[in-house]
Amino acid sequence: MPTTSKAPIVIKRHALFTRLWHWVNAICLVVLLMSGLQIFNAHPALYWGKDSHFDTPALSIGAIRTAEGELRGITRLGGYRFDTTGVLGVSGPRDDREIRAFPAWSTLPGPRWLAMGRQWHFLAAWIFAPLLVGYLAYLVISGQLRRRLLPRTHEWRHVGRLVIDHARLRFPRGEQARHYNLLQKLTYLLILFLVTPLMILTGLTMSPTMDAAWPWLLDLFGGRQSARTLHFICASALLVFFIVHVLLVLASGVLNNLRSMITGRYVLPPEKEPHDDASR
Repeated sequence: MPTTSKAPIVIKRHALFTRLWHWVNAICLVVLLMSGLQIFNAHPALYWGKDSHFDTPALSIGAIRTAEGELRGITRLGGYRFDTTGVLGVSGPRDDREIRAFPAWSTLPGPRWLAMGRQWHFLAAWIFAPLLVGYLAYLVISGQLRRRLLPRTHEWRHVGRLVIDHARLRFPRGEQARHYNLLQKLTYLLILFLVTPLMILTGLTMSPTMDAAWPWLLDLFGGRQSARTLHFICASALLVFFIVHVLLVLASGVLNNLRSMITGRYVLPPEKEPHDDASR
């Protein structure tokens, strides 16, 4: 006989404050990333320490012209050199290539315009930073940090299985989907309490005005160039998180996940996929 399907279980997953914070910061991060690449294009190299050692950068993105007169994009990372033509260093059609670290489609604004890129960057940063501080305070004061994000001892026992399931795109179902799993908790804690605060502090360290007000920032990060490099690393980590986050949202149920971040309501995936037993 056919099985009787149960009504879906709908839970309240995200509060209004969390949903608004999520979407505003998603916009801010896109603006920060694209305007940051515009700023980086003005001097596409990273260093470590207090000064710029132009002959030994930790990372540089540029171009060379071959003996045949062809422009080739070259990315150097430490002692390694990579041909990144068409992606980094040189972009555009073969007969009309442009020398720039990151292509126009990835920067804000698209054309070379450092002053406008800085204005967009600062605008988004001064929205993003206070909202982050407010959200972290909300997590602590409301008890959400303890209830939703701090791992429990028993969760570490099955971390191996959890990693394998995620690699196979097998996601929690039923009651297990009601709460964040260990990998989600660790990722959110890392991003919220380490990567983004570090990105904000290193960004402030690159400001001469902030250095005058808070000179300890330069000592904390070992100089403005070190802070710039750490800022770039944190931004890259956030980009990786953003890409993986979007891919997992798509793989685990895009409509359900989007609904939960728009309305707050989330439908728990059933323990087993519904199927017709009438043929048995």
